Amino acid sequence: MAMKNRGLAFKLILLILSSVTLIFLLIFSYNYLYSRKIIVKNIENNARNLAGATVNRIDVILSSVEKVPENLACFLENFQCSGEELNRLLRSIVENNEKIYGSTIAFEPWAYDAKGKRYAPYYYKKNGELKYANLAEESYEYSYWDWYQIPKELNRPVWSEPYFDKGGGNIIMSTYSVPFYRMFEGKKRFAGIITADISLSRLQEIVAAIKIEETGYGFLISKKGTFVTHPGKKLIMNETIFSVAEARGDKGLEEIGREMIQGESGFVLSKSIHTGKMCWMVYEPLASSGWSFGALFPQDELMADITRLNRIVLFAGIIGFLFLFTVIVLISRSITGPLRELSSATEDIATGNLDISIPEIKTKDEVGKLAESFDYMKKSLKQYIADLTETTAIKERIESELQIAHDIQMGFLPKIFPPFPEVPEFDLYAILDPAREVGGDLYDFFFLDDDHLCFNVGDVAGKGVPASLFMVITKTLTKTKAAKGMTPDMILNQVNQDISTDNPLLLFVTLFLGILNINDGTLEYSNGGHNPPYIIRATGDIEKVETTSGLALGVIEDFSFQSKRVVLNKGDSIFIYSDGVTEAMNSKLELFSEKRLERELNNLRGRSVKETITGIMEKIREFSQDEPQADDITMMIIKYNGR
Repeated sequence: MAMKNRGLAFKLILLILSSVTLIFLLIFSYNYLYSRKIIVKNIENNARNLAGATVNRIDVILSSVEKVPENLACFLENFQCSGEELNRLLRSIVENNEKIYGSTIAFEPWAYDAKGKRYAPYYYKKNGELKYANLAEESYEYSYWDWYQIPKELNRPVWSEPYFDKGGGNIIMSTYSVPFYRMFEGKKRFAGIITADISLSRLQEIVAAIKIEETGYGFLISKKGTFVTHPGKKLIMNETIFSVAEARGDKGLEEIGREMIQGESGFVLSKSIHTGKMCWMVYEPLASSGWSFGALFPQDELMADITRLNRIVLFAGIIGFLFLFTVIVLISRSITGPLRELSSATEDIATGNLDISIPEIKTKDEVGKLAESFDYMKKSLKQYIADLTETTAIKERIESELQIAHDIQMGFLPKIFPPFPEVPEFDLYAILDPAREVGGDLYDFFFLDDDHLCFNVGDVAGKGVPASLFMVITKTLTKTKAAKGMTPDMILNQVNQDISTDNPLLLFVTLFLGILNINDGTLEYSNGGHNPPYIIRATGDIEKVETTSGLALGVIEDFSFQSKRVVLNKGDSIFIYSDGVTEAMNSKLELFSEKRLERELNNLRGRSVKETITGIMEKIREFSQDEPQADDITMMIIKYNGR
């Protein structure tokens, strides 16, 4: 009854302020929870990226170390070496591999000589110098060490648990042991172990370099859970993650440790054993050694910004509440009636009913103008929704058509490699990465007859749909005009004539076309304004293909192209590319450049054709980082194997 006797202004103030307060609390709560969810998701993504990058970096080190004893094991299984030769080989391995701390060849008794003597020369680094030790001394007894016994029993290479190599390298290390075998009396028998040691200080430096806010850190544990690296120095080689969990009564940490040694990955909330803070922990396994990497992200430090923001929002809400209270008190009596009608109408509009009529208010004061504004807003909103619906439909149709155009365009390009597995005279691989949904680069290859392979790489001026259509026309004309007995200049002359005759948009295309005789390696080519390809000789030399001074196709109708010849010897390759390779740009506006391309080709020589192309593409991505791709990237490589 007391509420019924109150005036309308009081009721209006009470209801509006109560509603505003409730709405504000809901918005504030939702904003906080949603923002926190986004931040946690971003933290998880960043944490997994950091863990993945660190694991990859450590795995690269371990993988490169693994190859040395594995290759040496293959060598010793097929060749006999004297003690002097073995010593020289080990010395060279340790001296020339900065990641390897030491290496030994530990022979099984009777495997080195007929007298049954053990033999285990060991070279290692100490204080920047190369040292030698004989592990066959009775004081060392290498046959009892885990690095010898475990791979011998398992008959496979094994990374050892971290240990202090007393009497050998005399440091904390981990050893990759590879068993090797030899034929004795017609049977393959165990002959010994070849090792490669890594100093754990190298891995500790990598993990210690990880800085996460003020107190976050990374750590590394072995296959048994032993701490290999950790900010708490007392834990390293002295504690396992399980012993720490047991001492703290932390069942969650024990479960995390169990998942880590089982090679699983995850992202969980856990208490730091170093700082005692609640942290997000990410963990990833190392594929090569079976170890596991973990990193902790302090919750309070990472959530500091959102906490501070919510305090500001809460303070602003309180100020707004007080201001709103004052305004409502001042104007409620004069606008209660008209606003009630407007409120009823706007509630319908809020539910999506845009056909409702706005109450007619005859006064011309602010309330009347507000009513007119609501009516105008309703009509504008209705029109806007209609326009937006139409625009969205058009945009979706265009995007769908562009995707279809991309699929059609890519369908024109040969994508099965090797393309001619029955032809051993050459290997071929190509790739095209458009900068947009559709692009203007092209490549193609086909046989003119049983002995002549015709191939081409081109780049249409411009981008987008016009360039893609011109690309398809050029590719189709090139393949149509090419015939047995024709030379590259004849083909380009005919294609240029057809393109130039009817070219209202004045588009043009650079094109390199070659014909390879797979019998003798003779390559006849003609270049229509394209980047000069490279010939990668089997000797290691890299040279540019001599230009034929040709213009781009579509520029001059009666231009006469010329052909030249070059001979590919057995093992030589020709690398053709578009300017999207050398003109790839990083955030500093630097170009990838021909010089850098030549250097990377030199670094990749000896690799397969696919590895060469993918290797160059990886270097371009690494160079450009997050910069958007500005131009189509096309590469083709043909390696001549000879007949």
